Amino acid sequence: MADQKFKPFVPPEKEMKELSFKSITLGVLLAMILGSANVYLGLKAGMTVAATFPAAVIAMAVLRIFKGNILEENIARTTASVGEALAAGAIFTIPAFVISGVWDEFNYWESTVLMLVGGILGVLLITILRKTLVQDASLPFPESQACTEIVKAGQGGKSGAKFVIATLGLGALIEIFKNPNGITLIKDSVKGFWEFGASKINLLNSKSEIITSIKQKGGMLVSSPAASPAFLGVGYIIGFRLSAITFSGGVFGWLFLMPIVLFLMYGNLVDFSANGANWALISKAAYDSTVKPIAVGGMLVGAFYTLFSMRKSLVQGIGKGFSDLKAAKAGTNNDESRIEKDLPFGPILIAVGIIFVAMIVVYNMFTHTLGTAILAAIVMAIAAFVFAAVAGYLVGIIGSSSNPISGLTLSTLLIAALLMVAAGMVGDAGVTAALAVASVVCVVAGVSGDMMQDLKIGQLLGGTPWKMEVGEMIGVVFASLILVFPIMLLHQANGIGSDALPAPQAGLMAMISKGIIGGEMAWPLVIAGMFFAIALILLKAPSPMLIAVGMYLPFNTTFAIFVGGLIKLAVDKISEKKIENEADKEIVNNTGLLLASGLVAGEALVGIILAGFVGAGINLKEVFGLSPDFDGYWSLGVLIFIILAYVLIKYPYSELVKFKENTIPTKKIN
Repeated sequence: MADQKFKPFVPPEKEMKELSFKSITLGVLLAMILGSANVYLGLKAGMTVAATFPAAVIAMAVLRIFKGNILEENIARTTASVGEALAAGAIFTIPAFVISGVWDEFNYWESTVLMLVGGILGVLLITILRKTLVQDASLPFPESQACTEIVKAGQGGKSGAKFVIATLGLGALIEIFKNPNGITLIKDSVKGFWEFGASKINLLNSKSEIITSIKQKGGMLVSSPAASPAFLGVGYIIGFRLSAITFSGGVFGWLFLMPIVLFLMYGNLVDFSANGANWALISKAAYDSTVKPIAVGGMLVGAFYTLFSMRKSLVQGIGKGFSDLKAAKAGTNNDESRIEKDLPFGPILIAVGIIFVAMIVVYNMFTHTLGTAILAAIVMAIAAFVFAAVAGYLVGIIGSSSNPISGLTLSTLLIAALLMVAAGMVGDAGVTAALAVASVVCVVAGVSGDMMQDLKIGQLLGGTPWKMEVGEMIGVVFASLILVFPIMLLHQANGIGSDALPAPQAGLMAMISKGIIGGEMAWPLVIAGMFFAIALILLKAPSPMLIAVGMYLPFNTTFAIFVGGLIKLAVDKISEKKIENEADKEIVNNTGLLLASGLVAGEALVGIILAGFVGAGINLKEVFGLSPDFDGYWSLGVLIFIILAYVLIKYPYSELVKFKENTIPTKKIN
C-alpha cells in the first residue's frame, strides 16, 4: 500500500484534466521529434540524451498557451519521452540487420513491428512493477526528483523553454552551414596526414651480424574536433569525467594503435596509394579492419563488467520483479486512491500472452522454422521481463541516462545466438532470429527504464498512473510508425556503419551475431580487445565500456564530445568559486542542460532533413550555386566553438542573476 505520509504536489482527491486531446497530441508530436533527434545522435555518437527534461519544459511552455494544467503537462511529457527510449532501443539493434548483411536495406514493417512489440511490452511489464518500485524508499530516483522540481518551478511562470528553443535554432543554423549534404560553408573537421621519417630496422643473426635491413614508414590521421553543436551538447550533458573517458579511447585507438598499424602495414599501403587510393581512405580502412575489432572486444568485456558491477542491484531488481507479480494481482482492485490506480492486472497478462503468440508468428517469418521461432519467443519473453525489472530498478538508483541498455541487450544477444547454434540455426536465418530477439528486449529495457522514471515523476506530482500508462502506449504506437523513416533516410544519405554514421552498438551486435552464428568473427583481434579491457579492469580504470566506445568512434567525434565536457568543467569550476547556495548551483546546472539539449535537437533535426534532400536527389550545393569541390573554410569551425562555449558558459549565470532579481514563489495546488 502507499505510504500514508506521502503527499503529492496535486492532492489525490483533486480531479483535473489529464488524458486530454491537447496533452496527447503534443506528447505524440514531441515523441516523434525527440525520438528522431536521438536516432541521429545515437547513430552518429553511439549515445542518446534523455528527453524527459526538454520534453517537460516544452510541454509547460506550449500547454500554458492552451491553458493546460500541471497534470496535462505530465501526460504530454510522459508521452513525449518514450520517443527517446524507443529510439535508443532501435538504433542499438535494428541497424545491425543491415550492418551484418542479413538485410540489404531497412525493411519498414519488420523494423516497425520489432519496435512496436518491444515498446508495448515494456509498458505492460513496468506497469506490473510500478507499485513496488515507486514506493521503495531506498530508491532515490535522482533524475525524477530533479525533473519534478523543474515542473514545480514552472508553475511559478518560468519554464525554461526559451533556452531549448533558442539553442535548437542555433544548432539548426550551424548544421545547415556545415553539413556536407547541405550548403557546406563550414567544414566539420580539419584533416591532415602526417608521415614519420623513414625508419631502418636491422635484422641480426645469432652472431649479431646484419642479415638484411628493412625500411618502413608510418603515419597517422589527425582530426580536429567536429564543429558539431550536438557533440558539444552531449559532452556538456554527460560532463567532463565521462567525456574525458570517452576521448581517452579515441586517443588510444587513433594516436597510439593507429600509428603502429600503419607502420607495420606501410608496404601494402604504398601499393594501394600507387594505384590511386587516397591515404586518408586507406587509413580509415586500416582502422576499420584492425582497431575496430579490438574495440569490439573491449566493448564486449566492458558491457559484462558493467552488469557485474551492478550485480547486487540486478539481483534485487529481478527479485522485486518476480515478487511483485503476486502483489500486483492481489492489490490491483484494492487501491481506491486516484494516484494508485494502474491498468487492470488481468487484461495486462492477457495482452502479454497475445504478444507472445504474435511474436512466435513474427519469428517464424524470420526463421521459417516453427521450433526455432518458439525458442526465440521464449527467450524474448523471459529476458524482457527480467530486464524490464532490472532497468526499472537501476533507473531508481542512477537515472535513465545511465541505464546500461546495451549491456543488457548484449547479454540477450549472446544467449539467443548460442541457442540458435544449439538448435542448428546457422547462416542468415540464425543471425536474423538472434538480432530480432535482441531488438525487442533492447526496446523493452529502454522503454521500461524511461517509463519508470516518468511514473515516479507522476507519483510526486500527483498524476494518475493508468492514464500515464495509456499515454505511453499511444506514444509508442506513433513513434514506432515514424522512427524507421529517419533511420532509412540517414542510411540512404550516409550509409550506416560508415564514418559518418558509425553506430557502434549496432556494429557490436552485428559482429557478435555474425561471429557466433556465421563464424565470421575476427577472433584474434577481438580477443586482444577483451584482454585490453580486462587489463583496464585490473588497473581499476573507469568505465572500460566507454573507453572501448571511444576507440570505435571517429576521432573528431570523441574530441568534440571532450570539448563539450571541458566547457561543462569550466561552468562547474566557476560555480564552485562564485556560488555558495546549492539551489543557485542547481539553477545554473539546469539552464545549461536545457541549452545543451537544444543544441543536440537542433543539429539532429536539420541533419535528418538534409538527409531527406539527399534521398530525394537534391544537391543543395547546386541549388545555392556552389562548386561541387567547395569544402568550406575550416577556420570558421573555430568560431563555432567560441560561440557555443560563450552560450553554454554565459547564459546559465545570466539566468541565475535574473532569477534572483525576479523570484516568484512556487504556487501550491490545494
